[in-house]
Amino acid sequence: MKKIEAIIRKSKFTEVKQALHNVDVNFFSYWDVTGVGNEKEGHVYRGITYSTSEIQRRYLSIVVNDEFVEKTIDAILKSAATDQVGDGKIFISPVEQAYRIRTGEKGGKSLN
Repeated sequence: MKKIEAIIRKSKFTEVKQALHNVDVNFFSYWDVTGVGNEKEGHVYRGITYSTSEIQRRYLSIVVNDEFVEKTIDAILKSAATDQVGDGKIFISPVEQAYRIRTGEKGGKSLN
């Protein structure tokens, strides 16, 4: 099992959620977060300069069985990309064990 953490633009969340559902990843958690990035220049909109170093993002936490890792990553990469600075990041970590509290199931079965 792997934990996939993705930080994406809030504006792309609906597309990413649909892409995940399309590859049968139907359970994940998410939070609204603000981060500080490397980009230092601002964007001008209607004569007002907005900082792009602190941008609203959505943080997704997804735990999947090993056979779902690549298609989950591909779904996020394809649906979250705008080809602009600030599209986000994906991090992968191993998960030693998972339990379903209601039934006591453990391992990959607990994710279904």
